[in-house]
Amino acid sequence: MRVVATAEKMRELGVELAGLLRPGDLAVLSGPLGAGKTTLVQGIADGLKVRGPITSPTFVIARVHPSLSGGPALVHVDAYRLGGNLEVDDLDLDASLEDSVTVVEWGEGLVEGLADDRLEILIERGEAGGPGEQGEPDEERTVRLRGIGPRWEGVV
Repeated sequence: MRVVATAEKMRELGVELAGLLRPGDLAVLSGPLGAGKTTLVQGIADGLKVRGPITSPTFVIARVHPSLSGGPALVHVDAYRLGGNLEVDDLDLDASLEDSVTVVEWGEGLVEGLADDRLEILIERGEAGGPGEQGEPDEERTVRLRGIGPRWEGVV
């Protein structure tokens, strides 16, 4: 568990996570609207050195961001509007899974079948709407990482 105080710190955590991710990895992000899922993905993208900009793919469902440094591409998916496993299958994510890092927002309960190993990331908001120390909206988040499968044993 990690407490993240600001959006910038969330991006920094994403850069840190990118150092752990390798081709074939699947990360599943969960959390309420506005929790910081896309902000975390922006940091992962920075760490992977892929072409941006990184924005929420809510309406296009999935975007592929090629590497600028010879590393893996980032496949960024937003499963919020998907109605079930058949629509996930239609995206054909498993075709690029081996060569890319695939990060799925709102993927809980939909994409676990894509890989035996995955990193589950749960982001929870701090106090709802409470002001910070200087009257700023509370940006604090709690981030919980859970590695599933042998790939993640001893990693997180």
